Parts: sequence; structure tokens; C-alpha cells
Amino acid sequence: MKIETKYFGAIEIEKKDCVEFPAGLPGFESYQSFVLLPVDELGTYFALQSVEEAGLSLIVTNPYYFYKDYEFDIDEEDLGIGRPEDVAVYNVVTLRDPFEMSTLNLQAPIVMNTTKGTAIQLILNNPDYKTKHPLIPSEKGGESHARP
Repeated sequence: MKIETKYFGAIEIEKKDCVEFPAGLPGFESYQSFVLLPVDELGTYFALQSVEEAGLSLIVTNPYYFYKDYEFDIDEEDLGIGRPEDVAVYNVVTLRDPFEMSTLNLQAPIVMNTTKGTAIQLILNNPDYKTKHPLIPSEKGGESHARP
């Protein structure tokens, strides 16, 4: 299917590549179908692009590239997760100029079931995680610590 995007113009996507947010995203509850589009050649950043609204696109990244000790618990029933390898975690990046001033929202991870193509955005009640953590790369990434 053909969709309009915020950063890439009109593109073709496959329905199987869509990620469904049954409850939408906080603040964007009426939009439930998204697709992840790579932004950079290394695959560090993605545009979480709404299939329904061209102007709705969030830049996301794997938080473990930057914060290897990031961890939280999830209820596996929330997404019907059967195996840990079915989970992908992303966090929203707020881009700033200069880029080094950009931030990462660790308080609200996006958790995806990659097998089923469904996702939710959690709101964590952990005082250590803020909405604007500095986006400072660490020497190396870590393993996923989201525990089903």
C-alpha cells in the first residue's frame, strides 16, 4: 500500500510491516497503525510513522545502544509475548540542534511483539527514568533487560 510520510514523502509499504497499537499512543490514541522506517544507514534510528496521518512520525531508537543498564518489567500478557526474543524496545528521541543536545524518553518505552506485530507504550513509575535523558552514546550497548 502507498502512504504519505513526514520525512520520506510517498512510499510503498507492505501491510505485514505495520505495527498495531490497539490503544494508540498516549496523546495520539486515534492513530493505531504505524510502520518503522530506517532513518540512518546503521539502523540506529527509525521513524515510527503513522500509516493514517503523514504528519505523525516519531524518531525512535533502541535504548540499549545508549543506556545498557536500562531495565523494567513487563506483563507478558499485555502483548501475548511467548519468548523474550519476540520483544523489541524503542524509546522516543527528541531531536535538538545541535544533535548532541537531543534527548531520549526513558520514562515511556515502546514495547513491541515482533511476531504478532503489536505494540504498546508503557508509562514507567520509576523516578530514575525521565522524559529527557541526554542522548549520549556509551562505549557499547547492552542486552535487552525487559523481562516478560
